[in-house]
Amino acid sequence: MQPLLEQGFWDTLYMVGWATVIAIAVGLPLGVLIVLTDKGGLLQNTVVNKVIGQIVNITRSMPFIILMVALMGFTKLIVGTTIGRDAAIVPLAIGAIPFFARLVETSVREVDGGLVEAVQSMGGNTWAVVRKVLVPESLPSLVSGATTTIVALIGYSAMAGALGAGGLGDLAYRYGYQRFESQMMWITVAILAVIIAIIQFAGDYAARSLSNRGRGSVAPKLRLLRSAAPAAAAEPTKAS
Repeated sequence: MQPLLEQGFWDTLYMVGWATVIAIAVGLPLGVLIVLTDKGGLLQNTVVNKVIGQIVNITRSMPFIILMVALMGFTKLIVGTTIGRDAAIVPLAIGAIPFFARLVETSVREVDGGLVEAVQSMGGNTWAVVRKVLVPESLPSLVSGATTTIVALIGYSAMAGALGAGGLGDLAYRYGYQRFESQMMWITVAILAVIIAIIQFAGDYAARSLSNRGRGSVAPKLRLLRSAAPAAAAEPTKAS
């Protein structure tokens, strides 16, 4: 039992790890782009916003098992097979990208619009706004979103095990369900619960640390600049 559990553990981490990297790499700019192209955004474009939004909504609304089956042809084209941990990364990543993109959108929308105006007033372009305000100010929330995405991916990977992806989900299905070995089932469930608890604790700790550190970031300076600007403009009036 031990060799099987060890192999399943590392297979699960392998699948979830690579899927998380891809989901963050694609979902982060996608979520920011949704905000920028929305009405009143810095890159307002209704057509692009609607198209991206519909694609994200359709992908998010599809159950993962159905998504995995629907992507078998695409998965085989990418990795050459539809079975195994490498094949599972493709549907896992595609399923997680829109999920994380919506979390990014929510986080970025919470950033104070006055900070964006302050950077623009100092000559900053769209890239400067994204790099200096939107991402840094929403970073604690983004970390929490990434943590939620990883936990969801662990659940997805368990479902992928039923279709031959490997990992702990595969062990639970083949031994716990098909062979009625309840001991293997409960051990697998316990391992998954411990993994999720550790990831959730680490994510919450990182988010709190970033939030505390962010209190001395660029945001207070920009707020001070905003409040000082009207006062500076009023001084010549008083003097006259």
